[in-house]
Amino acid sequence: MANFLTRTRGRSRLHWTDWVSYGYLLLGLAVMFGPVLWLVMSSFKTESALSQFPPSFLPYSQKTAAVPGHDQPLPLYLVKDEQGRTRELAQVRRIGIVATMVDPQQPQTEVRVDINSRKPVNELRFASGNYTELFGKFAFGTYLWNSVFITVVATLVTLLINSMAAFALSKYRFTGQKTVFLLIIATLMVPPTIILVPAFLVISSMGLLDNLWGVILPAVATPTGVFLLRQYMLTIPDELIEAARMDNASEWRIYWKIVLPLAAPAMAVLAIFSFMWRWNDFLWPLIVLSKSENFTLQLALNAFQGELNTQWHYLLAMTVITLIPISLVFTFLQKYIATGIASAGVK
Repeated sequence: MANFLTRTRGRSRLHWTDWVSYGYLLLGLAVMFGPVLWLVMSSFKTESALSQFPPSFLPYSQKTAAVPGHDQPLPLYLVKDEQGRTRELAQVRRIGIVATMVDPQQPQTEVRVDINSRKPVNELRFASGNYTELFGKFAFGTYLWNSVFITVVATLVTLLINSMAAFALSKYRFTGQKTVFLLIIATLMVPPTIILVPAFLVISSMGLLDNLWGVILPAVATPTGVFLLRQYMLTIPDELIEAARMDNASEWRIYWKIVLPLAAPAMAVLAIFSFMWRWNDFLWPLIVLSKSENFTLQLALNAFQGELNTQWHYLLAMTVITLIPISLVFTFLQKYIATGIASAGVK
């Protein structure tokens, strides 16, 4: 890895193309991962730190001090006195552009200061309570379980249904095979919003409204998955299947023991896509689910946004948590992505 990252075109020194290449890569890295790092850092900020301007990358919070005679800690500011000395004063109250401040060591003497001549005293402080308080103030565990259940079950059912359809379309010969495949691919041209009403009517007639299965079932068969798996299964030699049939292997055993293991790279790609689709899905769960105990994490995130107040510190922390499962799935299955997509277009 070190040799690959330090590879250069010039022998004794960096060539100008090396500077351009590494500069382009660093720019792309900053554009892609910069917002994610900012999101993670902001999730550790307090509610007051998020409202500070100009915003800071690190989670700085205003320092406070306990002052005798006051129940709550008072915020500290740097203020210059008439002699030009800088002092740390605690703000008692503010009226307009005038702030009443006291010295924490001598709270008896009050000083009136123009708010433009003071500077807040900040300290690096990670507000871990943004994460721990989620489980106490909200039904976060319920939302997480609903999202995990819908995503995992829908991904497994999607892999099963799509792989069976792809196996039939790639290894069987029957009248109208190409027509069926073209009809499946043609559904890609239909916008998902067009079928929202028919899908809602079907789910309603089945009695699955406000049910997690009503979110899972409508999209278990995807034309993208059928196309991806069919193209990959075409690369599997038909001789293997014929040899298995000569050994009296059933069609189900051929599919389960031979085709599925050989199609593992394409299955991993479809699993990543399905996981991302279901985990990030918002519109369809919003239509089907109405009770809060059935909400997914995406619907719960929307619940944090009120008309008059938005709890940004909890919203950002919850957003970071929703990114973790997708990142883990992508990390463990990323080696199959290039293999699966590249092999799917061989035939």
